[in-house]
Amino acid sequence: MTKFYIISGERSGDLHASNLVLALKNLNQEVQFRGMGGGYSKVAGVELVADYSEVAVMGFLEVVLGFRKVLKYLNLVKKDLLAYQPDALILVDYGGFNMKIAAFAKENGIPVHYYIPPKVWAWNQKRALKLKAFTDQIYSILPFEPAFFEKYDMKVHYVGNPLLDEIRKFKPHDFFFQKNELNYQPIIALLPGSRKQEINAMLDRMVALVREFPNAQFVIAGVGSLPSAAYDPARAAEIKVVIDQTYDLLSHATAAVVTSGTATLETALFRVPQIVVYRTSSISYRIAKNLIRVPYISLVNLIAGKEVVKELIQDDFSVENLKNELNRIFTNVAYKGEMLQGYDLIQERIGGGSASETTARLILDSVKK
Repeated sequence: MTKFYIISGERSGDLHASNLVLALKNLNQEVQFRGMGGGYSKVAGVELVADYSEVAVMGFLEVVLGFRKVLKYLNLVKKDLLAYQPDALILVDYGGFNMKIAAFAKENGIPVHYYIPPKVWAWNQKRALKLKAFTDQIYSILPFEPAFFEKYDMKVHYVGNPLLDEIRKFKPHDFFFQKNELNYQPIIALLPGSRKQEINAMLDRMVALVREFPNAQFVIAGVGSLPSAAYDPARAAEIKVVIDQTYDLLSHATAAVVTSGTATLETALFRVPQIVVYRTSSISYRIAKNLIRVPYISLVNLIAGKEVVKELIQDDFSVENLKNELNRIFTNVAYKGEMLQGYDLIQERIGGGSASETTARLILDSVKK
């Protein structure tokens, strides 16, 4: 029996971790899993010692304030990792937490495989040297990462993007409108994020935008892992909230307002014109602005290497700017066409293939050696 310890720390990472677990099981029936993750990982067969929802914090200030909580779970996972003695540790995204676990595992002779490595290219790029020291194998899902890591004499495997696997599996619900009591006005999808802190920071401006477009219907992509009350401001404004139906929503949307993160790439792959937004505490923003070394925050623009979608960050994230950008999408055919051409470029750059299966094969080959 081959034993794996796998750790993910937020919704998209949990989803990708679960698909990797299923791919490993499909290739080798004699495997077992333990670790930290969420509902997706649990359903896939991971015995959870901790649920990521207990640990998740974001933003520089928020991480400092939540340090005790993070430290508690770091210690818990370290002890459990040593007791379990896996054949390999698989880390999925979640850089701040997982890099500490990687260093600990390396010290204790446990092979470390990093799937979806930390975005060290975004800030403090010399962290790549730590990543090199603490890991045995790295599996990248962004096409520009291998060239970046080569500068540090690191060979990483580009395995394709796991979102393509998810989108290929997706089948639209035949009665999406009826199921959610929607009318047939054009849909503007609102994706405020998957963490409570994101919802709190983004939702008020998204809700305020609704009165500016009376001939459209706004629908929020909610996530079931958050308390239902997180979406109460939207419901109070009579905005529909659909839970865990993001792909169905995107498959019917005319446009979208999307919090920066994985969802921006998902929206692009569904070819929905979008505006990317982000807001955090003023302290976290000032720190980030001094550290960030890339020109964009959305995966869409980063992969394209140019501005494909408009990013409204911090003070630029206003109702007036949102209104102007949505009107531009609806009325400027050339602008919308350029955005869709940018989406084509992104699709071309990330390629096809099956990221989960490719990564699973590489991990199993490495463990056998």
